[in-house]
Amino acid sequence: MFSPTEIGRRGKVLLIGLIAFVGILSCTIVLVYNDYFLLGDPVKPNNDDVKYIQSARLLLNEGVLAYNSKDQPSAFIMPGMPLLLSGFMAVFGQGQGGVVAFRIFQCLEQAFSVYLIYWIGKRIFNARVGLIAAVVSALYLPDYFSSGVILSETTFRMLLLLLVCLTILAREKGRTGIYIWIGVVTAAAAYFKPHASLYPAVFLLLWWKDKLPWRLAVKYGLLMAIAYALLLAPWWIRNWVTFHEFILFTNSAGSPFLLGTRIRGQLPPPGFFEAYPQYEPETLFKGSDRNAVQKGLDIISYGFKHEPLKYLYWYTLGRWVELYFHPFYSRPIWPITRPVMNGLQIVLMLLNMAGLLWALAKCRFSRLLPLLLALGYFTVIYLPFVAFNRYGYPNMALLILFGSFAVDRVASRFIRPALTGERRPSAI
Repeated sequence: MFSPTEIGRRGKVLLIGLIAFVGILSCTIVLVYNDYFLLGDPVKPNNDDVKYIQSARLLLNEGVLAYNSKDQPSAFIMPGMPLLLSGFMAVFGQGQGGVVAFRIFQCLEQAFSVYLIYWIGKRIFNARVGLIAAVVSALYLPDYFSSGVILSETTFRMLLLLLVCLTILAREKGRTGIYIWIGVVTAAAAYFKPHASLYPAVFLLLWWKDKLPWRLAVKYGLLMAIAYALLLAPWWIRNWVTFHEFILFTNSAGSPFLLGTRIRGQLPPPGFFEAYPQYEPETLFKGSDRNAVQKGLDIISYGFKHEPLKYLYWYTLGRWVELYFHPFYSRPIWPITRPVMNGLQIVLMLLNMAGLLWALAKCRFSRLLPLLLALGYFTVIYLPFVAFNRYGYPNMALLILFGSFAVDRVASRFIRPALTGERRPSAI
């Protein structure tokens, strides 16, 4: 199902070369830079990455899954990262060995993702677009930063790409086993980012578009749900046994919805605290009280009433900009500095948006649906909540596919057909 049989010999050589290039360069970078990629202080854990390392060690030594709770069990985060990281530490040691091994694993994920990007581009557009997207991904420096940082983005991006591949296959072949795998991969993604859980809902639109008989839709829906539930059951059982309550995902402090109302970290518009005297500037965004959602609704209501254009921008185009126009590149890699990468990101995103519009105008909408629905779902899910470059990074691979389509359309007259084995531009 994933064999690159539609490209010529030179195309295969290029693709294999790109995969090897990404794997080797990623490993070289993470070995040379090592703990340069840490965002927090290991002595005083103050960022997600060093907290993950701390949680993984605690899990190995005490058998306790905790985060932000010292040595007491918690359900503050999903357990994916501590479990994965502790697995490498169990084999390679709890010091540098385990951390380096985990980084090398992420390098392999990045290399595999290059192939997945090619495969999606080939199926949605054509083999040339897939190769162009693979080249762009191999040159995209935030991917190499993501390989070195101890966060969930690299793993989640690979799982997201697998979900898109499986969605395309499910639509083309309609096999029972593929839908079971979608449930499995969705559950795996949820162990890192729980908002992935509703991804199978995109099939409602695909089934409606394809006029799938309702009996088959129910069957496939149940298969995905059962596979998902079976894999999430250990987490639910652990939470019930530990806390004597059902916790679907987490019970983390703070509210992504409330924090998402902060426009570039600012307080609500002037006059908000006069209109809502029950709130105070110093404590409005602190804690995890049960009124967090109501606070957020009050801020949004006041904001849209008194600064409607500002809040309309923030909850639409502003979210898009926050997610995608700022690169996930907190630790620059020589010779590309952060300001340079900021400029390159803007250029790349303008190309991606041009390609998106071009594809909508020139391609069959039905063919684009798997890519559009995945991008749409993992964008819209952030609109009411906190949105920034780290959350948008996994979707960049999908956006790059549209930019690559634009490059292919412009350059198609100059690309030798022998590269992909095609005799003429393929119909889309």
